[in-house]
Amino acid sequence: MTQFIIPIVIAVIVGVVTWFASIAYHKGVYEKKVGSAEERSREIIEQAHKDAETKKREALLEAKEESLKTKNELERETKERRQELQRTERRLQNKEENLDRKTEALERREASYAAKEDSLNKKHAEIDCMIAKEKTELERISGLSTDEAKEILLKSVEDEVKHDTAKLIKEMEAQAKLEAEQRAKEHIVTAIQKCAADYVAESTISVVQLPSDEMKGRIIGREGRNIRTLETLTGVDLIIDDTPEAVIISGFDPMRREVAKIAIEKLILDGRIHPARIEEMVEKAKKEVESMIREEGESAVLEVGLHGIHPELVRLLGKMKFRSSYGQNALKHSIEVANLAGILAGEMGLDVRIAKRAGLLHDIGKSIDHDMEGSHVQLGVELCKKYKESAIVVNAVAAHHGDTEATSLVACLVQAADTISAARPGARRETLEAYTNRLKQLEEITNSYKGVEKSFAIQAGREVRVMVIPEQVSDDDMVLMAKNIATQIESEMEYPGLIKVNVIRESRVSEYAK
Repeated sequence: MTQFIIPIVIAVIVGVVTWFASIAYHKGVYEKKVGSAEERSREIIEQAHKDAETKKREALLEAKEESLKTKNELERETKERRQELQRTERRLQNKEENLDRKTEALERREASYAAKEDSLNKKHAEIDCMIAKEKTELERISGLSTDEAKEILLKSVEDEVKHDTAKLIKEMEAQAKLEAEQRAKEHIVTAIQKCAADYVAESTISVVQLPSDEMKGRIIGREGRNIRTLETLTGVDLIIDDTPEAVIISGFDPMRREVAKIAIEKLILDGRIHPARIEEMVEKAKKEVESMIREEGESAVLEVGLHGIHPELVRLLGKMKFRSSYGQNALKHSIEVANLAGILAGEMGLDVRIAKRAGLLHDIGKSIDHDMEGSHVQLGVELCKKYKESAIVVNAVAAHHGDTEATSLVACLVQAADTISAARPGARRETLEAYTNRLKQLEEITNSYKGVEKSFAIQAGREVRVMVIPEQVSDDDMVLMAKNIATQIESEMEYPGLIKVNVIRESRVSEYAK
């Protein structure tokens, strides 16, 4: 037992000694490290103190340098300002000296003027005394007072001035009339020269070229049904004679002739010519003519150089392409009047645009005078008022034939331009107008009867073709209607030869295969 205890005790003692030795060793190592760290920290602190001192000295040096630099700049600026002040002071001193010299000169002049004024006052007093003495002597010699003498003198001068004024006014009026007449002639001549448009009198026929003479037979159709359909639908007279490769369309209404011409040209291109196709092509031709009317109106407005005209007025202007007056195309006439009025307005210093606008619209009533009651002047005034044209334009339209008093110079210019355009040689032809009026009167008489669908004057007025509504006019009624129309034409119209009244009643039945 003792043998085991002794080694255990020895082992314990050895372990305790070893533990203490280890502790002592580690303590020595730790103390050595701590001493080394304290030494290092002291070195760092010392180095930091040194660096701080160095930077402090550098900062002080920089501050001193900056301060010295600022001081030098301030001294330089102060020196410059002092020099500038000295120069300014010298200039002011020179000016003061000059002012002193001028003041002295003015004072001397004032003294001189005062002496002269005293002398003049004395002379004026002497003159007044002399005038008073002279007046007294004159009154004594003439036996008149001053007021009486003034009255006599003024009356004499007044009579003389009145006489001279009246004479001058009369001379100036005569001269003004002479110059005004001369200038008016010059303005009119200038306007005519600047607007020298050519005119070709409107005709009553149109010619359609055919690809071959064989097409004439196709246009006539079996037993003439095609040509009858064309004449019935368009209201024109188709003349197919020996003229090679041509069909002549005769009619007083240019719009009907244009519709017929376009329809025939379409039928020729299409190749299928029969009544149903003719009706279709006539409808298409009417639409094309309507489109052409709008294009012509827009072209006229652009040609004159205007804008802002109501679209409906533009359409009515285009419609005037198919309207003639005394053989003169209404649209061309309106364009020329607009240009002439604009030129005259420019010569007289008036508003050129207003003058052109009034000139272009002065005959606008002619576009509807065949469809509505009233003169073209009244209808034109109503149209211009309806589409908000200015009062100047409305008055110019109303006064261009002298029916209404002109309230502006523009209206007078439109009158002059209208006369110039109509009066030029070859511009108008009375016979054509009378002829077309007779044809229109024929159609108006026939259209006035109840049951008439439409009517056309053809064969140069030798025949009037009347289409009636089958549901309203019977075969017996047709005989009476033809007789009544012929009687009315005989009583109301004057015409050469005979007029054939042809009343047509056509019944149709249509059905669709489903």
